[in-house]
Amino acid sequence: MTLTPTFLRSGWWLHAVAAGLLGGLGAGGWKLHAYLTRPGGPLPSQRPLLLAPMIGVIEPCILPSASAQQPASLQKQCNPAAGSAAALVESTLKELAPTNAKTPENWELGYTLPVPLLQLFQEQNGAWQIDTARVNQLARTVRDSERPVVVYLFATHFASHAPLEQALAADPRNLAQTREGPMAAGTYYGEPVYYWNIADREAPVNLRRRQAASAMVNALCALEPHHRSKIRAVTLLGEVHHYFPDFEQGMGFGSPYRVTDYSPASRAGFRDFLRTRFNTLEALNQAVGGHFVAWDAIVPPSKDIRTEPLAHFNEHIDSYAQGVLPVSGWAFRAHRAPGSRAQVLVYRNGELAGRAPIHLSRQDVLQAKPEFGDANTGWRVDLDFRSWPTGLHRLDFYLEEDLQPLVSLGSRHIAVMDRQQTTPLEQPMRGLLPAAVPLPAAAPWQVHIDSPAPLSSYYYNPLVPLWHAFRAQQVAQYIQEFGEAVVQPSCLRDTPTYTHQIVPFANPGWDAQKFAVETSLAGLKDIRMGVSLYGEASYGDSFGTWYAQRQRLHTTRTGPQPYGVTEFHPLKSMDASEWRKTLQAHERRGAAFLSFFMEPRWEGQRVERGHNIFSLDPQNRQFSSDALYRAAQQTLGQ
Repeated sequence: MTLTPTFLRSGWWLHAVAAGLLGGLGAGGWKLHAYLTRPGGPLPSQRPLLLAPMIGVIEPCILPSASAQQPASLQKQCNPAAGSAAALVESTLKELAPTNAKTPENWELGYTLPVPLLQLFQEQNGAWQIDTARVNQLARTVRDSERPVVVYLFATHFASHAPLEQALAADPRNLAQTREGPMAAGTYYGEPVYYWNIADREAPVNLRRRQAASAMVNALCALEPHHRSKIRAVTLLGEVHHYFPDFEQGMGFGSPYRVTDYSPASRAGFRDFLRTRFNTLEALNQAVGGHFVAWDAIVPPSKDIRTEPLAHFNEHIDSYAQGVLPVSGWAFRAHRAPGSRAQVLVYRNGELAGRAPIHLSRQDVLQAKPEFGDANTGWRVDLDFRSWPTGLHRLDFYLEEDLQPLVSLGSRHIAVMDRQQTTPLEQPMRGLLPAAVPLPAAAPWQVHIDSPAPLSSYYYNPLVPLWHAFRAQQVAQYIQEFGEAVVQPSCLRDTPTYTHQIVPFANPGWDAQKFAVETSLAGLKDIRMGVSLYGEASYGDSFGTWYAQRQRLHTTRTGPQPYGVTEFHPLKSMDASEWRKTLQAHERRGAAFLSFFMEPRWEGQRVERGHNIFSLDPQNRQFSSDALYRAAQQTLGQ
């Protein structure tokens, strides 16, 4: 049985259901790091963890719809001439935690204020101008609320339903390009998606983003110092990454393989990237096995050798051409004892090649088999096949649970191909397979191997990882330059600034190379890491393991920097004790703030708007959001 991952988004935030971390990033042993310690000492001291729910105040208060009938008392508070959303923020938070309640662990309760940048424009006499009244209303929200705030300067590919968006989308210069050209607007579960260009910094969409963000920052800087001091963090842009067609299902490893960006600016930039990296064509050709006679002859890889004629091998690209083979699947057994340890062992030609704990979140499996009652059934290990000899390789899979005998899950043959597509010969076994028992028909375990497919073929093109490295650099530079243009010249230069990044490798069914965000997650100058965590990544070991590895690689002389959790949803029920322990784990790792969606509430009632399916709310039963709200309420109300 093959299961197709299903990912849901709602409202103009539309944030993906994510899952557990790749087994290959921390599957080398049973003991996973639950928190991070810095070599030579503890984490630097910082303020208490700020709980900053992102309350949906924009639609009912800042951008009220003419069709929405809001209470007169709320309309008075939201008066665009002199009002703000502060009263709505306070009304919502008081139901979560009474004003006089002492939060545990000395945590602070504040809020995240989303600022939809492309909604900050209005058309006047055929020209788009900053809507100063709307900007000032958002600034007054910070002024009028005494709560600490995270200001989220929001502008991504997910539509905010701003009139300006359609005008920008009509200009091809604003759109990212696959090899076929500019990408037309798409949809994601009924909501528009605009594939904005991040390669051309001077494209109109990028100028408008900076213009709106600067206007918002200037309005905040016009506040008195006391009010500016409430701004604990600024998060930039939201999810910034490269794109692919079919945004609903195209994030996986299927073909045809199409990614961005192939615009003229990107093609030229890639050549400059290679020239800087290798200096000479001779060095480049030696590294990639190429025969380029001029820098201008280099084009990014864009074709599949299986289905298209190539002018030369370096044109080949697919999900595996960078030299990594993801091996993944799922396994479930009912009534596993607490603390039981289970993992899948992968052997190649008789030698142990990798091991993967069974703990990754697979929402697609849970959707197909709700009787499991648990999404954490996935496993994945990435195998580097760049140095493997060409030919047929045998992969054997075994299930290991505690100290019980190994259970054989079967084997598959895969082909590592050469450039000439020579018929592959079977590779010899290099070791003895472990003793194992077969999986009986009535076994307590239900298992499935998703990849690799039997007799699938794999080609390594050394130019592909360079292309992906360049694309990842584009993402990182876009965020970096946005922060330098908007925040650094302002009074907020000393306010901690964070990314608001997706973590694509947190889902075992996604091809992270399509997104190209790894460089932006590795660390940027003057911009800290902010990540959105869903499912097991929000509460399990996988994020802590990845973050510890990241810190060991990228810690500076000043030590590790705090991170922000820009979106948080466990996608399962928790009681107050588990909720508290989860937040404590993030606090120990160095989280400065943690944000989760909440529906606005006024006079004890949920405010009418397009509700977010991930909002923690007593009336939202999706993904156990009502139970999570109660857990947060019980924790904060103590």
